[in-house]
Amino acid sequence: MRRFAWCSVVLRFFCLAMLAPAQERSLDARIDQELPGLVATYKTLHQAPELSHYEIKTSAFVASQLRTMGYTVTEHVGKYQRADWKGYGVVAILKNGDGPTVLVRTELDALPVEEMTGLPYASHVKTKNDDGMEVSVMHACGHDIHMTTLLGTARILVELKDQWHGTLILIGQPAEEAVSGAQSMIADGMYTRFPKPDYCVALHDSADLEAGKVGYTPGYALASSTSVDVIIRGLGGHGSKPEATKDPIVAAAQFILALQTIVSREKSAFDPAVVTVGSIHGGTRYNIIPDEVHLQLTIRTYKEEVRHAILASIDRMAKSVAMSEGIPGDRAPIVKVNEGEFAPSTYNDPQLTERLAGVFEKTFGAGNVEKIPPIMASEDFGIFGLENHQIPICMFTLGAVNPVKMREHKQTGKPLPGLHSSLWAPLPEPTIRTGIRAMTAAVLELMKK
Repeated sequence: MRRFAWCSVVLRFFCLAMLAPAQERSLDARIDQELPGLVATYKTLHQAPELSHYEIKTSAFVASQLRTMGYTVTEHVGKYQRADWKGYGVVAILKNGDGPTVLVRTELDALPVEEMTGLPYASHVKTKNDDGMEVSVMHACGHDIHMTTLLGTARILVELKDQWHGTLILIGQPAEEAVSGAQSMIADGMYTRFPKPDYCVALHDSADLEAGKVGYTPGYALASSTSVDVIIRGLGGHGSKPEATKDPIVAAAQFILALQTIVSREKSAFDPAVVTVGSIHGGTRYNIIPDEVHLQLTIRTYKEEVRHAILASIDRMAKSVAMSEGIPGDRAPIVKVNEGEFAPSTYNDPQLTERLAGVFEKTFGAGNVEKIPPIMASEDFGIFGLENHQIPICMFTLGAVNPVKMREHKQTGKPLPGLHSSLWAPLPEPTIRTGIRAMTAAVLELMKK
């Protein structure tokens, strides 16, 4: 009897050991079967980008695809502060018994960039922006890769329903580039109209990692983004008689120089931060001193207390410069935070992130999984985790660079195009395949039976 029991244990162990590789082969076979159609979908999406807040056709396409797979789909999710912006968020739900609720996000929007890749499927789209100006549009950040990956993952998970349980929520988020789409979905009842997730997961393609690899960053991964408008006001007049004026251009110049001391002298070196003046406009003619100068700033930090301290410094410096220039109190600078373009820092729950990193190492091998340092770029995905990190989230990194070009870059130093570049061109097939394998593995881990 003991010998029989021992043989049974050995046989069971052997069968389980054989089953895992067989399941991996089955998953790879499923992905390979879907891949030609998915690459075609990617190219279609790449050729038809839409700007933030205007993702009309893109959202309809994603919704239609998910609906045909059997998901319960709700469209037009999103409520903005601006009444003329309509919500184009997509929420697709697939219930598969009792179990955890997992949210997987993709973005829908593109950028006002003229594509210069020369690809046969390059975008030639032109449209009007919010200011009525004609601009070119391009998926220069890889959201077309993200959408394609989500659609492929959605189909695979339908076929693998016997391997997971719970509620799967797939969302198409609008206006990520304007960092207003996630908040618009929350404002429209994302977590009251639909199930509140136990975990939120997303991926983002990388211009610093070769296709076939996956990266992860526990803890702070991306910085918060705060947009600030500053109006330096003065008293205008003739350029030949500056003594009769209070020149806001001179004050603006001093203000910009003063800003440089915030990061270098007012905060700890252990708290990363960036203060950048991205736009300055003032004046109309050579010989006219204007009444005011408009500046647009971006602030990047990880910690909220650092962000608030920097905002206080900006306000103080603007007023101090105006006072030193003798600008009257009733013409004091106006400093205003653009609440509609704020994104919190992306904090990857360390336990969740390390858990998924272990799954990725089993899926791709340790040599194809890298721990990536945090960066100061920003995203609004963190909003889905709610304040104080109530819901564990993880955004991992998807390599998208041609390995041949990456080797050339490392050997010669030849620069590679980055995200938001007019030359950004992810390598479609291996990137999409890796993205689907990674996201499918992540969901199966979180929702496994």
